[in-house]
Amino acid sequence: LLQAQTALSARDLAARIDHHYNSLHSLSVHFVQHYDGMGAHRKEEGVLLLRKPGRMRWSYTDPDGQLFILDGKYAYFYTPGQSEAQRVPEKQLNDLRSPLRFLLGHTELEKEMADLRATRAGNGDYELSGVPKGMEQRVSELKIEAAPDGTIRTMSIVETDGVTNSFDLSGELGNAPAPDGAFVFTAPPGVHIVNGQP
Repeated sequence: LLQAQTALSARDLAARIDHHYNSLHSLSVHFVQHYDGMGAHRKEEGVLLLRKPGRMRWSYTDPDGQLFILDGKYAYFYTPGQSEAQRVPEKQLNDLRSPLRFLLGHTELEKEMADLRATRAGNGDYELSGVPKGMEQRVSELKIEAAPDGTIRTMSIVETDGVTNSFDLSGELGNAPAPDGAFVFTAPPGVHIVNGQP
């Protein structure tokens, strides 16, 4: 009986996650990204800075110096040593970092995900899973592990071709300093900005 009282429904868990992130103006969090699929395994990490509305900065420490910036209109990708940085209009962005934008938005997970389910994780956390609406052709499942207060610990995106992208998040700092300049991409000397593929 006690467990039945403490177990959260998918709706309750989604509402707690929504409430936690919708109340923030900005957010800084350390991430470790794992990519598995097509015979490859990659691990990358760094710090993600988000600010409403629609600003993101992924500063990588591994690979060191790699950058992904979303300034509200364009996304910029840059890898040190390359002679070009790619620019893609936000509307054409087809990148699996973009689901993490809902960490700072006007999220309503219950409306944005189909087939929503919640299960207990072994450590007292919960797992929320479903399929993001509008991404059914590409994503077969989005899994979010969250603490009972709605803080997201991990997010895993399983694509329809079997590729899995997972993000482990730690050291979350709500309403972190997020100056305008953090979301402006300035090309290093000798680096040209080119229009990239969506």
